Amino acid sequence: MPHRKVIRSWLAPIVARSTPLAMALVVLDLVLFGLALAATIAAGNIVAKVLLGMLTGFIIGRLFILGHDACHQSFTANRRLNTWLGRLVFMPSLTPYSLWAVGHNVVHHGYTNLKGFDFVWQPHSLQEFRALPRWRQKLERLYRSGWAPWLYYMVDMWWKKMYFPSRKQMPTRRAEFIWDGVLVSVAAALWIGGLAWAAQAGGQSFWTLLLTAFVVPVLFWKAMIGFVVYVHHTHVGVAWYQDKSEWSAAQPFVSTTVHLTFRHGIGAALHHIMEHTAHHVDMSVPLYRLKKAQKLLETMLPGRIVIQKFSWRWYFDTARRCKLYDFDRLCWTDFKGRPTSAPLRAVVERAVVEAA
Repeated sequence: MPHRKVIRSWLAPIVARSTPLAMALVVLDLVLFGLALAATIAAGNIVAKVLLGMLTGFIIGRLFILGHDACHQSFTANRRLNTWLGRLVFMPSLTPYSLWAVGHNVVHHGYTNLKGFDFVWQPHSLQEFRALPRWRQKLERLYRSGWAPWLYYMVDMWWKKMYFPSRKQMPTRRAEFIWDGVLVSVAAALWIGGLAWAAQAGGQSFWTLLLTAFVVPVLFWKAMIGFVVYVHHTHVGVAWYQDKSEWSAAQPFVSTTVHLTFRHGIGAALHHIMEHTAHHVDMSVPLYRLKKAQKLLETMLPGRIVIQKFSWRWYFDTARRCKLYDFDRLCWTDFKGRPTSAPLRAVVERAVVEAA
């Protein structure tokens, strides 16, 4: 495996940022969000309202992906513009910008799949799982059932680590953390207040509008992001590490990331965030260049990148197999500690020797 600097040099001609293109994407998705929300409010049928609320949640996801790029300073050519655009497009997802930046840019990207550092879908060992209280064991079973990515993201990521986190979750205290929490709280209050006005003006039930035009979109968005962050780095061919030297030798910016492929233009609808290896190799690649960057990497590094064609069968099989992790053998196990994937110990040890 070439050094990361060498691989990033291959991508150098691709990373150019286009402010006009970025602004066009922001305007497009904000308009789509407004139209979807207005359609949800206007629809007369409860089923239509729920479906349109889910569509609104999907568009919230698109806006969040734009903000994710802006937070990486890879969206436009202007750093200050990126910061304020990021805050703007994060508001529908109620994501505090500065806290996302710390947890995602610094921790997740800096230590992807390293136990004790990267907290995103970090698996327990069998011993750790058995030491958990009974209620937490049940919660872990629910999280890793395949049916509850929304709950995992809402509780263990958003509530605990981003929305006014405790000192235990975020020992560092910054004024911008508080103000970004206030900002998304005001956004939520204005959203709900607007629905109350619309309900009164249109003679509708406020509680129906609150459910279909706020709760459904937010829960759909949380399910979407919980699913995305799970499949980005959870795969039977992807390892987790507790030894930092092993982790470093395994070239984690490539080996711990999955390129999940979709049919029917879904990848493009997700702003190419699933071309995720290229993003981890070089965070400065804009989302509108990721497809080209990913193709280049897969050409230059044949057999090195985990590429997975998406299907619901694959997803639920992964959820069935990837419950706990054996950090000694480097393999996934079920909740009883029985291996469910091939041990990667020999592969990693060979990489360590080659790196030395």
